[in-house]
Amino acid sequence: MSTNTYTMTSWDEHVVAGTDTGPRYAHAHATFTYQGVIEGTASVDYLLYYDEATGHGGQRAPGYGRIEGSVAGRSGTFVIRHDVAYSDDGISDRFTVVPGSGTGELTGLSGSGTAASASETVPYTFDYHLPERRAESANTRTRTADTP
Repeated sequence: MSTNTYTMTSWDEHVVAGTDTGPRYAHAHATFTYQGVIEGTASVDYLLYYDEATGHGGQRAPGYGRIEGSVAGRSGTFVIRHDVAYSDDGISDRFTVVPGSGTGELTGLSGSGTAASASETVPYTFDYHLPERRAESANTRTRTADTP
């Protein structure tokens, strides 16, 4: 079983409303490099809320990311929707493939995954479904990629 990780390569965050020391929400644009069953790069945008007491708000942050690369050796692009919890202890992410977002050999991709870490390199799991290639069969296959 392979190790699945993604690594943050950039993070650019700006307060949209509120003050740096009080309740506020912010937009963050990030880039990631994926390794494992997903190989490629991602451009992701998040909307974050911070409260005055904890500095992180205890809220889940929505985000969308477009991944360009491959899944299990099949190339194309797809979009995932993130639902991230963040605190002083790190992040916990649940993500799903946006239906109809796959292109190239990833057309028809569906799936979901999880990730959690307190560092810039984050292990992830990804349960996915890809239609069989026309030359392979009229059937479909479902795979699970886990981090040990």
